[in-house]
Amino acid sequence: MKVTLEQTEKLLKGDQKFEQFAFSMLLTFLRERYAKDPSQVTVESSAGEINAFLGKNQAVMAEDYAIIESL
Repeated sequence: MKVTLEQTEKLLKGDQKFEQFAFSMLLTFLRERYAKDPSQVTVESSAGEINAFLGKNQAVMAEDYAIIESL
């Protein structure tokens, strides 16, 4: 699964709760960066980081995929 830029922006603006602690920590970091610089470049780089994380941790992210897909 790859998140779209639209889904990334919703993740950065939202307060969704995720099962995987590492993913939650990544989102906390990305949300802070987005709060300081809400540009399209930040959204695009965040999407890349999220997609890289999801690709590496696909096996343990099943429950969280459902939340992301609903965005």
